[in-house]
Amino acid sequence: MVKSSSSDKIRILVIGSGGREHALSWKIAQSPRCGKLYCAPGNGGISEVAELVNIHAEDIEGLLRFAMEQKIGLTVVGPEVPLVGGIVDEFSRNGLAVFGPAKELARLEGSKIFAKEMMKKFGVPTADFKAFDESDDAMKYLETRKGPLVVKADGLCAGKGVVVCKYIEDAKDAVKKMMRDRVFGDAGSRVIIEECLEGEEASILVLSDGKTALPLASSQDHKRVFDNDRGPNTGGMGAYSPAPVVTDGLFKKIMDTVIHPMINGLAKEGKPYKGVLYAGIMFTKDGPKALEFNVRFGDPETQAILPRLKTDLVDAILASIGGTLDNFKLEWDSRACVSVCLTSGGYPGDYEKGKEIKGLEDAAGMADVVVFHAGTKLGGRATDAHRLFLTTGGRVLNVTALGGTIEHAINTVYEAAGRIHFDRMHYRKDIGHKALLRVKV
Repeated sequence: MVKSSSSDKIRILVIGSGGREHALSWKIAQSPRCGKLYCAPGNGGISEVAELVNIHAEDIEGLLRFAMEQKIGLTVVGPEVPLVGGIVDEFSRNGLAVFGPAKELARLEGSKIFAKEMMKKFGVPTADFKAFDESDDAMKYLETRKGPLVVKADGLCAGKGVVVCKYIEDAKDAVKKMMRDRVFGDAGSRVIIEECLEGEEASILVLSDGKTALPLASSQDHKRVFDNDRGPNTGGMGAYSPAPVVTDGLFKKIMDTVIHPMINGLAKEGKPYKGVLYAGIMFTKDGPKALEFNVRFGDPETQAILPRLKTDLVDAILASIGGTLDNFKLEWDSRACVSVCLTSGGYPGDYEKGKEIKGLEDAAGMADVVVFHAGTKLGGRATDAHRLFLTTGGRVLNVTALGGTIEHAINTVYEAAGRIHFDRMHYRKDIGHKALLRVKV
């Protein structure tokens, strides 16, 4: 593994504005390779480690112009929308080093139908499915099925385009909302209806250079808004790493049956996948099956994984871009990490913005605690002595803690979360409990 040297510092741009991008910026800023660090557009918390650039993450032309003018040596793309929009292709055409897959392969996340077709083609175990372009055809198909089923909008829906339907009437309602009412716009013009897999879920992320897949530590996300996995799906209410459900044997099986078939299959077709490949895995009675693929770092999984990473993240990213991951090794902190998302009241539905956040310094001052900002901005009364932060989004903060055991990490993260307050703040109280139960068993 090539070690970092402070003599070859590079200017780095992180694209995005959420908790994932704060975690990425925080980790990248620790690298000896990191010279000037920018984040576009960033958020209040990211301003503490990077210079914010007022360019939207979807403004590929504006981002390219900035990167060229500022002689950016590395661009790290956080969210999926610019990847699906072809930002990697544009930056690469202009000789810029950028981390992420090309537009064609970003369809693994941009189109659930494309992803399922690739899984089927390369023999990746997944749920049986059927795709539909017309709502009438989908409705007729549902008349022949029994619940439970899962209805998925084909396109990007910010993590909210998947509906688990216990009864057929629920599935029909989901199809109606997606295909006829267009609650997700064009993203719901096509849908997948698939069998509902039962089991425990986990996230497996790997770095890929097109031929080598280097796994990150396992993690588990919590998608529903209320405790005990109740309520509507959100973008993620918290995560922990490692996930005890992913034993060494199961981790190897996932790499052998899910990750390698996808990476190798694409490579054989002359389509090397470079960047992060994220597989959502369900552990069924028939073994691990792929639920979906994402083409970027997970959110909030990244907030639970990166605090455990001891290796220089910039070195790992450059090895992915340069095709040298076969000689690379990642080193991990043996401690557990738990990240809890503090949200605005009403999320994932309507919520108010502009609420003053109190207690941040108190929480962040605790040992082994870091607070990643997801939806914040600096308030007008901020001073050097007191930085006033206001809420700007549904997911506001990711309070994150390391601990010698999963129980220790859980206790610490909830003590830290309890020191923070803003009007109508909400968070789940059971993040990591599944891991705790497995460890106790």
